[in-house]
Amino acid sequence: MKSLSSWSWARRLGGLWLLAVAARVLASEAASGATTEVRPADNGAALVNPGMGWVLHFYDNVPANYGSRLEPADTVDDFPGLAVVYLRIPWSYLEPQEGGFNWSVLDTPAQRWIAKGKQVALRISCTESWMRWATPEWVQRAGAKGYNFTPGKEQADGPYWEPEYDDPVFLAKLDHFLAALGTRYDGNPEVAFVDVGSFGVWGEGHTWASTQRKWPASTLIRHIDLYRKYFPRTLLAANDDFSFQGEETIRHAATAGLTLRDDSILVQGGTNAYFHAAMAQAFWPHRPVILESEHFGGSRDRGNWKDGAQYLQAVEDYHASYVSIHWWPREFLAENRELVARINRRLGYRLQLTVAAWPAVVAAEAGWRVTSQWRNAGVAPCLPGGFPAFTLKDDHGGLAGVFVDDAFEVRELPVGAPGTAVARPQAKTFRVPFNLKPGNYTVWVSLGTRTGTPRLALPLDGDDGQHRYRLGTLRVTGLPAGP
Repeated sequence: MKSLSSWSWARRLGGLWLLAVAARVLASEAASGATTEVRPADNGAALVNPGMGWVLHFYDNVPANYGSRLEPADTVDDFPGLAVVYLRIPWSYLEPQEGGFNWSVLDTPAQRWIAKGKQVALRISCTESWMRWATPEWVQRAGAKGYNFTPGKEQADGPYWEPEYDDPVFLAKLDHFLAALGTRYDGNPEVAFVDVGSFGVWGEGHTWASTQRKWPASTLIRHIDLYRKYFPRTLLAANDDFSFQGEETIRHAATAGLTLRDDSILVQGGTNAYFHAAMAQAFWPHRPVILESEHFGGSRDRGNWKDGAQYLQAVEDYHASYVSIHWWPREFLAENRELVARINRRLGYRLQLTVAAWPAVVAAEAGWRVTSQWRNAGVAPCLPGGFPAFTLKDDHGGLAGVFVDDAFEVRELPVGAPGTAVARPQAKTFRVPFNLKPGNYTVWVSLGTRTGTPRLALPLDGDDGQHRYRLGTLRVTGLPAGP
């Protein structure tokens, strides 16, 4: 028994010696200083990310424009960068009888795109130049005052009707409607934004195509604040044409947390292609600016559109995050494919990883230092924000380690003219956790929450389907931690 015990101890000591030798070899390998460095290239892809993208007009005041040619299963997935479906429709379609709401008008098309991970946006108008009762007729019958008009002039026998926007009966009925609308859609993550659309023809904040009546700025501010009452958690948009009723309307919108939209890009051409880029400067650093072009076919046929380059220039000058597909979507894409691609490379934010480096080998329970450089090649800040995460996956694709640098906020990356954005360095030493086994791992990068959940698409190849992108490999050496 004694000799057996001696043999057992010798074998154990020999095993420990071998392990010690192996540990020294691996430690030496880890200390060799070999570094992995990668310089990913922007793959040019159109990105669908929170707070930015192309907006498809499904209803465009006239319900037949521009979704009526789409079958229920057709969500125009072939349009690069499509992020939002826009539902702009008169109030009377949603509340044909007082208190009797027809929400299916909105929810039916909305659900088609929501199922594809897209969002919706809303504008509900009260005056149209193609139908008499954009505001429901029952509002006028309840005593609301208004004006008959032929587009561009008021007249007693005009075929269309515009409410008196300060009328107490009209405002009371509108208040009730917005309360119901807000109950359904305020704070809903499926909603990208809601326009303040209750003033002016087409909800655009002007009366030049209706009665041409001038209203005090206080009227517009009252409408803005009515929306704020029922949509405190949703991005609201003020039209640049609100300024026709007084510049203070735009100042109020900016200080109240609304964003700006301009609905008239390329209605005219040349130097009159757009007018209010300067106005957008108070908005874009804090909220996503929205641009809507003229109906493409009309602008094209009048010779204003040309190659559409001024639409891209408007994106630059307004620092826009959203742009409209204001036409039949596939016809628009067919005639503007290169323009769409160029806009997608600048629209909103475009976060590029220019270089990343890390040691080729790290020891278990040691420090793992990762350095990288990031820049924003878009025209607008990454307002949703995010933090870089470096993830290790095993041979089976399992998440073996997640390391987040929550001191590096991509919202702070500066924007610049094309090709001039400055890259910012990121560096952090992560502690390798006790339960990460030695072995070979693939290294992946993502941008998202402080806890490592990816949220933002990057213009990189190698997406794992969850917005993690493969960068390279890492070898972890050492012994598993013991008690």
